[in-house]
Amino acid sequence: MITIRNIYKSFSSQSLFEGASLQINEGERFALVGPNGSGKSTLFKMMLREEEVDDGEIQFKKGVVVGSLPQENAPTSERTVVDETLDGVEDYDGRIESEAKAILMGLGFKVTDFTRKVNTLSGGWSMRVAMAKLLVKKPDLLLLDEPTNHLDLDSLLWLQEYLESYQGAIFVMNFLAQRQSEKDKVYSAWRQQQDDIAQMEDFIARNRARVSTASRVQSMIKRLDKLERIELIAETKAVKIRFPQPSRTGTKVLELRNISKVYNVPGHEPIKVYEGFDFELLRGQKMAFVGHNGAGKSTLLKLLAGVIEPDSGERVLGLNVKTGYFSQHREGILDPRKTVLQEAMDNDRMNPELVVRTVLGSFLFPGDNVHKKTSVLSGGEKSRLMLVKLLMDPPNVILMDEPTTHLDMASVDALVAALKEFEGTLCFISHDIYFINALADSVVHIEQGKTTVYPGNYDYFRYRQDQIQAENAGAKKKAAPAPAPKADSADYEEKKRQEAEARKKTRRAETLKKDIAYARKTVETLAAKMSAPEIHADYSQVKELGDKITALEAKIAAHTEELKALEAGEGAVSQ
Repeated sequence: MITIRNIYKSFSSQSLFEGASLQINEGERFALVGPNGSGKSTLFKMMLREEEVDDGEIQFKKGVVVGSLPQENAPTSERTVVDETLDGVEDYDGRIESEAKAILMGLGFKVTDFTRKVNTLSGGWSMRVAMAKLLVKKPDLLLLDEPTNHLDLDSLLWLQEYLESYQGAIFVMNFLAQRQSEKDKVYSAWRQQQDDIAQMEDFIARNRARVSTASRVQSMIKRLDKLERIELIAETKAVKIRFPQPSRTGTKVLELRNISKVYNVPGHEPIKVYEGFDFELLRGQKMAFVGHNGAGKSTLLKLLAGVIEPDSGERVLGLNVKTGYFSQHREGILDPRKTVLQEAMDNDRMNPELVVRTVLGSFLFPGDNVHKKTSVLSGGEKSRLMLVKLLMDPPNVILMDEPTTHLDMASVDALVAALKEFEGTLCFISHDIYFINALADSVVHIEQGKTTVYPGNYDYFRYRQDQIQAENAGAKKKAAPAPAPKADSADYEEKKRQEAEARKKTRRAETLKKDIAYARKTVETLAAKMSAPEIHADYSQVKELGDKITALEAKIAAHTEELKALEAGEGAVSQ
């Protein structure tokens, strides 16, 4: 579908790509990861024809449709949310419009939002409209640049599930990276490949001089030449930073008593978020707030921080408490006349400049970038600088709203390391599951103005949610009365016969699925044996394995056809 062949690209003295090649086929998934400045965004721009390669070529199959989602520049049109989502879709019908609305709801929109004009939305919500617009068009290849930055946790999980069943190819930057598990997989694959290479090289060395095996030797030499070698990338050595610690508070840090909060939105009914609400924070807690979009997570965080006032009730600070609030959307905090370094050092801590510069480097301000004026920083750069300021002079209660947005993986790890050492109290909202699991000792689920606290990380919270859902479903099933048989005995007997036939079909389908899975696994095992270099000289063994594979593939095909017929309701049950 897309062929990247032997490309070269450099900026000034920095070489980003040297003879890089990649083939993207239909339906394939690629995750593009790497440190900041390694060329990820540049590769995207070249694939979108927004930048030229210095040498080499990028070829597209004729008729391939490529869709992309940028990080910024969301739509700001006069159209409604639904109309903007469907803009560019030719001759759409009711089915496509329904699909568009389903995607919007998956991304967090409510039905009442469908008629809102896009230019009345915040930048983050406008980006969700852009995401929905892209997904509705179903391009052959999705190019997604940091697609989770503007999503809350529920929308992120919905998007993950949606992309798992997406029919086209996906090329995504930094999406749900699996960190250590991926490193382990790469290392395992590298070890296996090294063993295979050693076996092939040994076969070549032992048989090169034999006339009878000359053709197989040449074939194996060609295989080795064409083999795409797995390379282990040397990791950058992590820098251990000792962050300052705050003063100690009393046991009870912060309390909300009988809080009520209502938002009055022009043209809409008042939105009641909390009423008669109580909440308490204790020293040393690290809490993650989760819940559906609009449940009140950010409102609770702002009430705790004192950023917004309740309509009624009171906020009570504990002994010696100093709160610090971080949000990527705050303006006017940085002095435009100061440099990045001056802002980072502007506190009463007297932190050494070398330590501050090391921290700034961890948050994507390397080298001379620390001398940039804050007035020229992008939104993401300002967010990162505010994080550094917070960490270099921390209050004893930190309240953070989506702190990992605009951070690469190395910076997220640096933030996690700092907050793990933090001896104060932490409350945060994040769409990054890795971040939540790494830090949270409790998860606060917010729903309909009420909170439920789950001790543990996000994985434990999801486990308990699934458990509760299963328990509720079981209770409903147990409580439901069994349907009474029809008065007409003939109809009743026919119904029983149909139910028995359906059970037979279900059992047969399950048997077929198991047989197919077992046959496929056996084929994989036999194929691995057949590709082993040591049996290449034994024609009878190769033929025997080949015959077994052929027979199993025929069985798989027959079983698959029978299964399709059963699932379509057409097949009779084989006895």
